[in-house]
Amino acid sequence: MHRVADCKEWKKAAPRSVTMEVRRLCITARGERTIFRMKKTELKRQVAAVIQACLDKKAEELSILEMEKGSGVFTDYFVLCSGTNPRQVQAIADEVELRLKNAGVRPTQVEGYKQAEWILIDYVDFVVHVFSEKARKFYDLERLWKTAKKLEPSELKPKARAKAGSKAGSKTKTMPRKTKTAAPPRRKRA
Repeated sequence: MHRVADCKEWKKAAPRSVTMEVRRLCITARGERTIFRMKKTELKRQVAAVIQACLDKKAEELSILEMEKGSGVFTDYFVLCSGTNPRQVQAIADEVELRLKNAGVRPTQVEGYKQAEWILIDYVDFVVHVFSEKARKFYDLERLWKTAKKLEPSELKPKARAKAGSKAGSKTKTMPRKTKTAAPPRRKRA
């Protein structure tokens, strides 16, 4: 039996040694498989980190697909990009893994790293596909998932929330910063 739970429930159910970021799938004492999905803002933040990692390694043809709920896909986003040679493809995949590892998130599966034609990095809530140019044209995932919504990287940046104490339309006064003044020189005792 599968059921989807939110992050609060995970904290109660998970053993202390396992954190939410490291493991999204838990097998309970009754044998149920519970899939824990992260909050949308956290998910968008992680996908944005993936996009930045790809751009830092000069990935080409960056594409983000938001998968529809009823499409039969068990993930929310596909991040697709290409590298010009096998070393660059591996470097992009390494950078993606490193960035998310530093954030406490590890992939559940990595496929195709040695061949470096199509590296698939599965993070459950999103999947990163790093292609060689030849494999990208051959498989053409954008055509295969043409019903998915194509997103721009700027759309994945989480929106900043207004502070709870401030009211909409009210102006808040900011206090000027205190600057340190130089203390007068000390006199020497005679």
